[in-house]
Amino acid sequence: MSERHPIIAITGSSGAGTSTVQRTFEEIFRREGVTAATIEGDSFHAYDRLQMREKMAEHEAGGENRLSHFGPEANLFGELENLFRSYSECGGGRRRKYLHNADEAAPFHQDAGTFTPWEDLPTDTDLLFYEGLHGAVADGEIDVARFVDLLIGVVPVVNLEWIQKLHRDKSMRGYSTEAVTDTILRRMHDYVHYIVPQFARTHVNFQRVPMVDTSNPFIARAIPTADESMVVIRFANPKGIDFPYLLNMIDNSFMSRANTIVVPGGKMELAMQLIFTPFVWRLMEQRRKLL
Repeated sequence: MSERHPIIAITGSSGAGTSTVQRTFEEIFRREGVTAATIEGDSFHAYDRLQMREKMAEHEAGGENRLSHFGPEANLFGELENLFRSYSECGGGRRRKYLHNADEAAPFHQDAGTFTPWEDLPTDTDLLFYEGLHGAVADGEIDVARFVDLLIGVVPVVNLEWIQKLHRDKSMRGYSTEAVTDTILRRMHDYVHYIVPQFARTHVNFQRVPMVDTSNPFIARAIPTADESMVVIRFANPKGIDFPYLLNMIDNSFMSRANTIVVPGGKMELAMQLIFTPFVWRLMEQRRKLL
């Protein structure tokens, strides 16, 4: 952790809703005049799209069907830790982009599913902002979480997570239900060993819980809406959190435990604004004092 060069990281599995949290922070940064160096977690995958398909085929030919983007073999955990260490020490480091689709790839004159070249981070940024799968990952001697000043987990209940992934991959990528199901099963080992443990290292967790039947996610016709959900917000250390203020500002919210507040799903972004704006204020004030 570094008061001079703070790091905020959002971690959550594919389809969990981390992009919603990212948009909330972008709004906070814009409003508060904070310049952030943004890091996309997908850019620290070890293989581009074609290479990953080839590696998966090699594993399947060898009778192994467990390679996934959740685990260490398909990611550059060491490079991610080095980036966090470097930024916390001197405010510098290197990043690249993963080009998910043709629209993202066109300005770079590259194919979708490839990486841009590595480049130095911009100079004179106020903080590093990471959004992806592994903001709190630990693997052997690698411990990414130790460098993060504010670590946020986004983890819907697992059936909801699967529904979101099924609908996204079928509608946006043209996959069949069977293909998405195979992906879920293939990455389950890595999900249990590398994704789930991260949420014990986070400072704040957001878990969306649907208030409708999601008992069979593989036949669900629609993703439960925000208004059909509640969001459980758990603080690892509730000291300094003004719960009476949050309860007053967010209608129909309540405390379920001494460190946990529950809010309507439609109020999730409001809750994030109310909770994280003071966090950003404190990080920037500490940084200004040192500079």
